[in-house]
Amino acid sequence: MTEIVHDSEEGERIDTYLSKKTGISRSRIQRQIKEGNILVNGKRIRQNYRVRTGDIITINITAVEPEDRLIPEPLPLDFLYKDDWIVVVNKPPGMVVYPAPGHRRGTLMNALSYHLEKLSTVGGPLRPGVVHRLDKDTSGVMVVAVDDNAYYNLVEQFRKRRITRRYIALVYGSLRTDEGEISRPVGRSDRDRKRMTTVSKKAKEAITRWKVIRRFENATLIEVRLGTGRTHQIRVHFASIGHPVLGDKTYGKKRELVIDRKRIAFPRQMLHAELLGFTHPETGRYLEFSSPVPEDMEEAIKALSKDL
Repeated sequence: MTEIVHDSEEGERIDTYLSKKTGISRSRIQRQIKEGNILVNGKRIRQNYRVRTGDIITINITAVEPEDRLIPEPLPLDFLYKDDWIVVVNKPPGMVVYPAPGHRRGTLMNALSYHLEKLSTVGGPLRPGVVHRLDKDTSGVMVVAVDDNAYYNLVEQFRKRRITRRYIALVYGSLRTDEGEISRPVGRSDRDRKRMTTVSKKAKEAITRWKVIRRFENATLIEVRLGTGRTHQIRVHFASIGHPVLGDKTYGKKRELVIDRKRIAFPRQMLHAELLGFTHPETGRYLEFSSPVPEDMEEAIKALSKDL
């Protein structure tokens, strides 16, 4: 099993990093590091090693414990594309991508392991073939590799920023112009490792481009394109300029609006991955997939429209 560290993940302790990536407990990872079964760039490391961009982590754990097994579940999935190398799905809001402490079942990977005859063998026992992810409360298009060579090819496309991604978001307030660009570095918070921020000491370049689709009273519907792909980038960037994504529980916390005494609630972050484009890792053809905003976001847009 091999993991390649991306820019946004640099600086994390290796036990924490691998626990999130694989679903294996930190204590077991620490034991495996001590026994020399986990190497970084071919060398043994200490348990407190912090990962760096480009690190190649080799995990040689032969015995699979019950907590490391992906449990197939007959959950419904919206497949947009499927072949021997990749699958493209429309992930619903509220679904976690892969198992982790607190979310062992009900994830996208639990469902894929039921619906597919094979999965990739790289990426970790609980996240085989996962080359990118969407947050639990973000909906939209995702690609997952079911072939090992396809996995490495897609990882490289993401690393070299050759992927086309377009999002739809509802943000708080009225943006001053009809389009713009946010160029602020994003990195993991020094105070809270679960949060990202634009003032981290180890922040990396992050670019987000946007344009207005429609304006409402105290809210704006926008199209967003990513120049880079940092963790929580869209959510962090718009919160940093005073226009957090509506419904975001972590950044901004604007979970409802009161307009003309009418209360409009946003139960989750109003962020949807509308379009994903990439080169097919086997055929070399450029493919694009899109999905409409889900019902809860459509209802929020309609509620805001009625107040114009």
